Amino acid sequence: MHEVLFASAHVPRLERNVSLPARFERLLARCDYGGRFEGKRVAIKMHVGSAIGFYTIHPLFVRMLVDAVREAGGKPYLTDGSFSTDAATARGYVPEVVGARVVGAGGEHDKYFYTVTTELEELGDVELCGNIVDADGLIVFSHGKGHGNSGFGGAIKNIAMGCVSYPTRGKIHALMRGHFEWDGELCTHCEQCISGCPTSAIKFNDDGELVIFDHHCRYCMHCTTSCPTGAITMEEPVGKFELFQAGMAATCKEALKFFEPGAVHYITVLTNITPLCDCWGFSTRPLVPDIGIIACDNIVAIEQAALDMIRHEDYIPGTLPDQYTTMGDEGHLFQRIHGKDPYEQVRRAERMGLGSREYRLVEVE
Repeated sequence: MHEVLFASAHVPRLERNVSLPARFERLLARCDYGGRFEGKRVAIKMHVGSAIGFYTIHPLFVRMLVDAVREAGGKPYLTDGSFSTDAATARGYVPEVVGARVVGAGGEHDKYFYTVTTELEELGDVELCGNIVDADGLIVFSHGKGHGNSGFGGAIKNIAMGCVSYPTRGKIHALMRGHFEWDGELCTHCEQCISGCPTSAIKFNDDGELVIFDHHCRYCMHCTTSCPTGAITMEEPVGKFELFQAGMAATCKEALKFFEPGAVHYITVLTNITPLCDCWGFSTRPLVPDIGIIACDNIVAIEQAALDMIRHEDYIPGTLPDQYTTMGDEGHLFQRIHGKDPYEQVRRAERMGLGSREYRLVEVE
């Protein structure tokens, strides 16, 4: 059974020593980074967000983690997608603040990668970012939040979508590929679908008809989610959601093969838990009160623990954007919002031998 360390965000009394940063510092002290990372180049993989989003991991926690690795004798650097360095600067992830440089995971132009073959036949080859797999050690520093495709975005998504080239990211998304439908009578031409598309795959032609460029589309479904009238829909064939989750698990498995046992550590920040991924480029209100920070040696256990701690009973009424007019009454909070079971990715990772969902929560006082 895996041990999951937990630093709670609850403040029982007005004292600095029981605040979340203080507890996080004590959590890091229990992670044996000296034994893991001394003398090693350590990639800290995080999602730096984009545009005007502001609910990514606070720079203070990033600095504390960088300092802990450096004090343990490691050589840390932050990394995210190749074209994310400008976004990192906008949110304060710069050496002067966090103590480490930010590098593009796939090099300056997303052309530095290793091609490997996954065990999932429907996915086949994936391109793993060179500045991730070249590292001696890896810390998967994730912001736990909802996700329109997978239900939840945590450590699995941080690796599967953040440690691969942009074409591979589209390839994994395409495992959910279905047929798009556009209803011109419902469409108001508000262009929210266009502004919400991360790859500029959508436009209206001269006749006012919606056009989606298959070459650019990565099936993230931002367009269907952002459309306020339901004019854009995508048929999701049976089994495609499960296949997408299996694709993420298979990609994680290949990425983790590059690291020695014990050289990968997982930390998930459960604060500002919003319904959508940080890649949307803007932030909506958090759904539940801040929970805290968890850490573990195993990707399956930490994902299971994170989902278990985000409970629908703690939902703050009125925090969902108005476009989510209804919420389901069964399953996890994110399943009630997105209609997709977020535990599926955890089950798939467990089946692929990445760990056990059994864990023991150990609170750091």
